[in-house]
Amino acid sequence: MQRAVARVLCGTWAPPVRALSAAAGPPPRGLLYERHGEPADVVQLKELELPALGRSDVLIKMLAAPINPADINMIQGTYALLAPLPAVAGSEGVGRVLEVGPGVVALSPGDCIIPADAGLGTWRTHAVLPEDSLLRVPDGVPLLCAATLSVNPCTALRMLTDFESLAPGDSVIQNAANSGVGQAVIQIAKAMGIRTVNVVRSRPDLPQLVERLLALGADHVVTEDALRKPEMKEIFKSIPKPRLALNCVGGKSTTEMLRHLQPKGTMVTYGGMAKQPVTVPVSAFIFRDVRLRGFWMTQWKKDHAHAVLASLWGTPAGWSHQGQRGYSTHVLTPGLTPAAHHHQCDFSNAWT
Repeated sequence: MQRAVARVLCGTWAPPVRALSAAAGPPPRGLLYERHGEPADVVQLKELELPALGRSDVLIKMLAAPINPADINMIQGTYALLAPLPAVAGSEGVGRVLEVGPGVVALSPGDCIIPADAGLGTWRTHAVLPEDSLLRVPDGVPLLCAATLSVNPCTALRMLTDFESLAPGDSVIQNAANSGVGQAVIQIAKAMGIRTVNVVRSRPDLPQLVERLLALGADHVVTEDALRKPEMKEIFKSIPKPRLALNCVGGKSTTEMLRHLQPKGTMVTYGGMAKQPVTVPVSAFIFRDVRLRGFWMTQWKKDHAHAVLASLWGTPAGWSHQGQRGYSTHVLTPGLTPAAHHHQCDFSNAWT
């Protein structure tokens, strides 16, 4: 039932949609900030005035938009990419095309779209945007999966394929394994035949979290405190030490995780949730020749043509079509009210 409703919302089973104007309904609104600071202090819900629809423009109605850590950092003014102020918050989401300009060729009313670039301002009810800033979502992708398609699963895929030539039977270790990227890593790695060692923080509901990650396909789930304990040796009796480590935390968690990396292995940092530097023992460089790399999905998009990006998104979209597994995120729905969703997005069918 959930998949059916999502397909209707995304246009797969929807009746023909005629061109509409945002003026036909309530005035467009958005979550706007005029200065940087803590979101609770600077973000305001305001009515927005839409520009006239240009020749190559598209009028869209936003259907859902996630709340990512990068969105919070952009509002705070601490992110590498900052929108000119005043700005509508949000960089990711899914919308439906309501009306197109006469020069638009690739989109039609009723299509679902996602932003091609970060910083477009997705926390709004409606927007008028250039056609080349949008990508059409393939039919059949559930609504909430489409809303979270362009960042987390794509980040997971690129990190698993761009830094080490992993083969079935190899292993990967990652912290923040319960994050959106972490859960996508688990599912994609499982489909590739790659074993995962997943590090999470201790918490009261740890057994439930472990059970959920194992259900997604995780091979091992350990806490940060366990990284220096003998149980890690037991894990690596059954699987090889990882050739790839994925770091989203920084600080002590990264240092401890690095100890389990194979000689000449690679650690990729794509986040810094602990707001602490990555500290690496000199011996790891001298005696084990480990490699430290960084990854930023926004930069990857800049470095690759949108045609390449569209073909990449076609693959995660295909995985999520099955809707058999899921991950949790916070999503804004048309009322611009945040809510936690555990939604069905299967990223495990990439290589089958």
